This record gives sequence, C-alpha cells and structure tokens, in this order.
Amino acid sequence: MTIELRRPVGDPIVIDDLERLSFRVDRRAYTDDDLAAREMTSIFDRCWLYVGHESEVPGPDSYVARDVGGRPVVMARGSDGVIRVFANSCTHRGALICSQPAGQARSFRCPYHDWTFSNQGDLVGVPIPDGYGPGFRKADFGLARHRSDGYRGFVFVTFDPEQPRTLTEYLAGATEYLDLIDDQSEVGMEVIQGAQLHGARANWKLMMENSVDIYHFRALHKRYVGYMESLGSVPPRRRGGFGRALGLGHGANELPPAAARPLAYWTPMFGAEVRPRIEATAARFVDRFGAERAERITGTNRAVLIFPNLMIIDAIAITIRKIDPIGAGQMAITSVALAPKDEDPDIRELRKSHYLTFLGPAGFATPDDVEIVESCQRGYLNRAVRYSDLSRGMNKEVPETTDELPAREFWRQWDRLMHGDDGHVEVAHRAGTRGAELR
Repeated sequence: MTIELRRPVGDPIVIDDLERLSFRVDRRAYTDDDLAAREMTSIFDRCWLYVGHESEVPGPDSYVARDVGGRPVVMARGSDGVIRVFANSCTHRGALICSQPAGQARSFRCPYHDWTFSNQGDLVGVPIPDGYGPGFRKADFGLARHRSDGYRGFVFVTFDPEQPRTLTEYLAGATEYLDLIDDQSEVGMEVIQGAQLHGARANWKLMMENSVDIYHFRALHKRYVGYMESLGSVPPRRRGGFGRALGLGHGANELPPAAARPLAYWTPMFGAEVRPRIEATAARFVDRFGAERAERITGTNRAVLIFPNLMIIDAIAITIRKIDPIGAGQMAITSVALAPKDEDPDIRELRKSHYLTFLGPAGFATPDDVEIVESCQRGYLNRAVRYSDLSRGMNKEVPETTDELPAREFWRQWDRLMHGDDGHVEVAHRAGTRGAELR
C-alpha cells in the first residue's frame, strides 16, 4: 500500500511506499534553497518550538535571549514571577532590546532612542514625550508577546496565532519521554550553567536524522567505543532496544545503557567510590516508582526527537540540543546539559566530565557526527544519486533501535506540513507493532 498524501503536481520529495517497504527522500530536501525558505513559513512559523528550560530563568527579573525559528526572542521571568516570551525588537524602530544572552533585568532599554520596557513587556519610558501627539499611548507600544507554554519545565513558543493545538496536544507521545526525564529529580531538573554554541556546514535535517540513528554508532564512533572498553564498559551492540514513532513528527529510541549513567546506573567507568550511592539512588527510585518504571528512568538510555528541531539525549549525561537551519546548507546548534537540582557535587562533576567527553562539541562523538553530516552534504553535490534511503526496519513487526522508524516519523510530518496539511493524522506510537508505520 503506497501512502498517498495531498500534494501539488510535481515530483514528491518523500516517497513512502509500505507495499514495497521502501522509504526514500529526494536529496533536494537537503540542498534546495527554495525548499529551505518554504520550511521557515510552513514549519517554523507554524509549529511549537523549543525556547529553553524554566531553570534558565530561575527567579524574578532573570532572562535569556536567543533565536528561535529564525526570530530573536527574549524569555523573561517578570518581576511578578511569570515566564513570558517576547519579540526581541523595539516597537519604535526595531532594534534589539536585549543584546546579552542571559542576565538579570527589571527592564530592557533600546539603545537606539532609549525606549524602555518592563520585564513584563510594558513600555514604561519614552524620552522627550512631548514630541508625540495626544493620540500616542504607551499601552499601544508594549513588546510583542508570543504565545508560549511549558511542559515539565520545557518552554515552547509558537508564532502561529491560529495554532489549534495546546502544547500538550502538540507534544503527543513525546510527553511520556519528558516525564521520564523530569522524574529524575523530586525537586526538579536544571540546566547546568554554560552553553555550547557550534554548527555544521550541512542541512539541519541531517543532524536530526543522525541524532536518532543508532545504526551508525559502532561504525562512526570507533574512538569512543575503544575508550568505553578501556574503562570496562560494553558499547551497544547492533541489536537491542526499540524505536518508536510518537506522533506529529516526534520519535524516540530506547536501549540498555552501554556506559554508566549518573542517575543511577553504575559501571566501572565511574569509579568504585561512588558505586554505593548510585546503587542506593536506584533503590530509592524503585521504592518511589516501582521496579518497571524505575528501570526506564534510571537504567535506560533514550534519544528523543521533538519535531521540528529539538533533540534530547539522555545517556551518560543529558543534553538538550536545539538545531536551527541557516539556509539549505548550514545549521547552528545550541547544546546545554540538564541535571537533577539535588545531585551530589561529585556526581555532578562526573556528569559534566562525561557530558563533555562524549556529547560536547569537542568530545569523542559530536565531531564525528558533524564531520559525517558535512560529508553527506558534500556528497549530495553529485546528483547522480537522487534519493537517500530510510527504509531500515520497515520489514519488522517490532522496531529495533538500529531501525529508522523515528526518522521516518520526522519526514512524514515534514512532508505533511510542507504540503499544507495540518498534521492532524493520528499515528500509533506503541513500540512492538507496525501500526507506527500506518496511517
């Protein structure tokens, strides 16, 4: 059965053929400038997009400023304690009202003409006000506020005033995985101070694919495999675990850990001195959640793709990656580490060390991933091969971690949105059935 989607006349980008167990993506999707421009309006202007974690604005008057979906925004916790997301643009002449990436501020001042805004978005100061007529009202010039919402500490924004879904509805089956992450602390999770900003000369979608691709691990990350083996850990084999489609473009994979997890899975790479505490923490989670759920929280690795451009990898550490397009052939990546607020200081140091060793931009794995997606992008310059194949696992009743089901779920939603579909099609997201492939 070939899936037929509403599409305009012309060659399809995504060819999704269940009868032939074939899933192909035209490489124009990675190289075409017109498609890249359409993505910004069809996807990034319509979806819920990740802004940041509430722990990044921990108290009143704190803020972070960053680009989201190609737009500069400020996420600020006002003096009233409420988190809001504003356009980082003065309503007078458009200059940035916040040029620092993070800080504390009761107000934001535009450097162009000194218009000043409260951290709740109100225009509170205009120099030489008698230059304006009687119809001028400060209330008409407050900062543009974007619709935002949070789930388990993760804050999202949408630029679509007609976005029909609440954030929870949009996240669909991904909420299960955000629960597994946030439940790792009774007092809450926090972003560790400091972000890694880097990029790649490749299309952003290649990094989304790469981040939920376990098939490449042993082939591409040989140095890290050797490093883990030298510390007494067993790297992941080609089989084990499972992949899931979570609906609306979201996907995940889960597998048993090959290395230690700060919460709460010990292997020799963490040293014998911390083993009793890590195992005691694991036991507390069994008491709190029961054996089955505790095992998923503390003893399982996962990579979660939240459409369109958020990746959360929960393994030897937790990284949150926001992957932003810069045209067809370049991307910007913002990575931060997430951890329990109540983590012991020495365990926190282990977490940070292994985060940088594997997940950081100068670690064992990330440079490999950047190099390979850039290699793919260069390979696409030779147009003799038109399609990339993402069919692995379509022949199976039970998807495995090395299968490409999460990437297919991403591309199906990409295809729907690029052709004007609102993505309302329901998708099964149960592991262990081929329902995840069906519409």
